[in-house]
Formats: sequence, C-alpha cells, structure tokens
Amino acid sequence: MHPRHLTISTPGRICLFGEHQDYLGLPVIAAAISRRLAIKGTVRKDNRMVLKLPDVGSEVSFGLNGMLAYSMERDYFRSCVNVLQRHGHRFSRGYDCTVHGDIPINAGTSSSSALVVSWLHFLSFISDDPVPFSHEEIGKLAYEAEVLEFSEPGGMMDQYSTALGGLIFLESDPKIRIDTLKATLGTFVLGNSHQTKDTKSILARVRGEVSDAAAATRRINPAFSFHTTHLDELREVKQRIERRQFALLEATIVNRDLTREARDLLHVKSLDHSRIGELLNEHQVRLRDVLGVSTPKIDSMIERALEAGALGAKINGSGGGGCMFAYAPENVEKVAEAVGKLGEALIITIDEGTRRERGHE
Repeated sequence: MHPRHLTISTPGRICLFGEHQDYLGLPVIAAAISRRLAIKGTVRKDNRMVLKLPDVGSEVSFGLNGMLAYSMERDYFRSCVNVLQRHGHRFSRGYDCTVHGDIPINAGTSSSSALVVSWLHFLSFISDDPVPFSHEEIGKLAYEAEVLEFSEPGGMMDQYSTALGGLIFLESDPKIRIDTLKATLGTFVLGNSHQTKDTKSILARVRGEVSDAAAATRRINPAFSFHTTHLDELREVKQRIERRQFALLEATIVNRDLTREARDLLHVKSLDHSRIGELLNEHQVRLRDVLGVSTPKIDSMIERALEAGALGAKINGSGGGGCMFAYAPENVEKVAEAVGKLGEALIITIDEGTRRERGHE
C-alpha cells in the first residue's frame, strides 16, 4: 500500500580528507553534517509526480509512464526513477512533493547528492513493491543516478557519505570498502563564500591534468600506481616529466598519505585534535598551491578562522568557490564570528544519514 504521507531527509557533507582523490579510486574521509534536505510528499490519485522546489524557485512534474526521457541537464528526479526501473521496480501512483533544505546550494556541501539520496529513499517507499534498501544500497543507486547516468567526472563519496551519515572512510578501488569512524570530533564552522562554482569543469580539469601526469609517468615507470607508489619512487622520475606534472602527482600522493594517517588517528580512542587540525592545513596547502582549487576569498576566510582559534581549515568540495570549513572543537563562537565577517558562517556537527521523518507524516 502506498503511504499517504511521507517525509525523507538527508544530510549534506564535508570532505575532511581526500579532496580530488575519490575519482582516482583513492580513499576519502567524509562527514555528514547537521544541515539537511527533506522531501515531503502526499499521495495523488493519478500517476503524476509534481515536485515543488521553493529554495530555487522551480517546479518539476512528469507522469510515471515507463522509462522517462530527460528534459534538462542533470535531470535527477527522472534519472532516479529510471535507475530503479532498470532494477525491476515499478511505480503507478504519483505524489505531490515539496523539496526544502538548509544545505548551501552549489557550494561543495553535496546538496545535489542529498537531493538524489532523499528522492531514491522516497521512491523506495512508494514503489509498487517496496523494498527496504540498506543505506549502502541507497548510496550505490544514487551514484548510478547522479554520476553514471550522466557520465559525470565525479566519484562516489557524496552519495555514500550522505546516505550512510556519520564519519566514514571510503575506498572504492579495487572494491568499495567503507569503515565507520567512531571518533568524536565536536564542532565545525562551515563558511559559505557565496562565490559561484562550476563543479563539473573543475573536476574535469583537475582529473584530466592528474590522469595525464600519471600516463606520462607510466611511460617511464609502468609500475606507477596512485595506491602503492611512494614519494621516493616518484622522485626518481622528477627530471623526466614536466614540472607541473610532477607537482600534481606529488600533491596527490601526499594527500593520499595524509588521509591514511587521519584514518588511523580517527580510530584511536584518545583523539589528537591538534594533529587532525595540522593534517587539514597540510591538505589545504596542496589544494590551494598545486591543484589550484581555492580562491583568495576562501583563503582569507581560512586565515581568519585559524587566527580565531580553529585547529585547522580547508576548502570543501571541488573548489573554485563555495564553502570552506574550520575544525573548532573549542572557540567555535569566536571562529564563527571571524568567518562571518567575510561570508556566511554556520556552526555544524556530524549528523546521521538519510532517514524517514516519522513526526512529519
């Protein structure tokens, strides 16, 4: 039986470690945050989906009549239906829905993945033959609907971290491996620069540059691997590839090692908060100076946060604008005030994954 009323909510996320590593199959550490997007729906008498999006001033509607043709770029509402239909699910009853959230939009905090995960989770309940997907299964389906369906250049961190929630270590090569990290990190300050970013082009640029550098290195050393090559091995080819290519590969391997060290730290019961902050700062240096994905405004927001007492800070997401975050288990109000002088400052904590909101039905 189709539920008469249904509300699903999903968090945004920050990437603590592994920025621009996910699509290379390298590990990342991500955290779901206490800013969420919700889809609230009421069943209709026909098979039409009507979705109002007041946050962006738009509306999407379509009938559930077999596989759906896409009518826009990144047509996620239809792609989710299509992916589920390919997996054998059928839909005969439509819903009137409202989509609303407080995750910064197009700012590197995975508002689009929160939307896709929420919608897939919603659809799992209203299927003619409802199936209780696990959170990990929802993450996998969301990756299909958001990335594979539109041949996007991104990885799978966003989909899994928003679906699963909490603090996770994710590695996707040679197979998906997810560890839940139990460390208690405390508070962060999310700083929104309100600078418009072009996620798709930034991901394509950086991924293309790093892949070309790796190909050049493999022509000299066929054994080169993002997963196993050490810095000392890479330095053996330094004089035989372009300077820019070496810098990109060196930054990628250093960031890989920072992520692995952070994973080990976050498994320890007695957390070294200061070292976590130092690793965040080291990660930011390479994102800013080598990958070139930070901006002067975000650099200033980070500087202000550190001066105010944050232990570490970095840009969040693909870069080129959007958000930064500062790790501030103490002095959080002071850090938020400092960041807020240059942009919008939001105090956040780590949150749970996608869920059905029982009290809103």
